[in-house]
Amino acid sequence: MEKHHAGVVLAPGDTTAVFEIYIKTTPERLWEAITDPALRAKYTFGVETHSDWTQGSSYASSVPGVIDIAAGENLEVDPPRRLVQTMDALWSDEVKAEGTSIVTWEIEPVGDSCRLTVVHDRLRPDGNGEIYGGWPMILSGLKTLLETGEQLTTPGSLRFVGAAA
Repeated sequence: MEKHHAGVVLAPGDTTAVFEIYIKTTPERLWEAITDPALRAKYTFGVETHSDWTQGSSYASSVPGVIDIAAGENLEVDPPRRLVQTMDALWSDEVKAEGTSIVTWEIEPVGDSCRLTVVHDRLRPDGNGEIYGGWPMILSGLKTLLETGEQLTTPGSLRFVGAAA
């Protein structure tokens, strides 16, 4: 069986990856976890994302003092329901060559939980899977953090632990 390092593999020619997860939390708490740099770092491999979270503003994602991960613009900001961002990946020359993609975070209350749908589109057909392949681990870490208060100890989650210290 072929091993895929990306976490998810798109069909040939596909340019959109869609991820849906249910998390026992409130829309407000989920929005905070997406937009607060310290909380976000807990489930994104130590990566902090900084922005003023207004429409048209920029954001920057990095492990401070270690590596720049991504940058882009907040196209839509509708707390606590929807966030649409451009994404330029920065962690290697290979991902920089992929160009700009779009990430949409949609939060919908469902009973005492939320359905979080992340749509990563405008990907290059047959492009580098590193651009979208980390989403399953990121979203699993987000769910674990919000439901248990604990962090996952997956290889991605541990990648930059202590790197900036």
